[in-house]
Amino acid sequence: MTNQRKRVSTGSPFEPIVGISRAIQAGRIIAVTGTAPLDRDGHTVGIGDAAAQARRSLEIIRDALAELGAGLHHVYRTRTLLTRIDDWEAVARVHGEFFRDIRPVNTIMQVCRFIDPQWLVEFEADASLDD
Repeated sequence: MTNQRKRVSTGSPFEPIVGISRAIQAGRIIAVTGTAPLDRDGHTVGIGDAAAQARRSLEIIRDALAELGAGLHHVYRTRTLLTRIDDWEAVARVHGEFFRDIRPVNTIMQVCRFIDPQWLVEFEADASLDD
């Protein structure tokens, strides 16, 4: 039996450089890579505003899941990566807007920086199509 993977690209200019997909579905599991706050043209949104960047990143994740026939309700794990740990509460509130009733497990951590120093936040997500 072959394992057919479905891939989603969101047009990030970093996807071909790094050699990644935004999301991959392997069987019933979906993994969404670190997702930064980019608009459709690959420009950073919400410069200096961690909450706005969190919202955009989670919108990208939501849309990538939808392309694979999934939704936020399929997410069981998220990871929140911040360059300024003091932004955790503002970012967590946005996470709560998207996941309040779903309540996936989550880890919030600080990193030194991202590829683009204007990014304050990235999210990763894991989902399962098993309800």
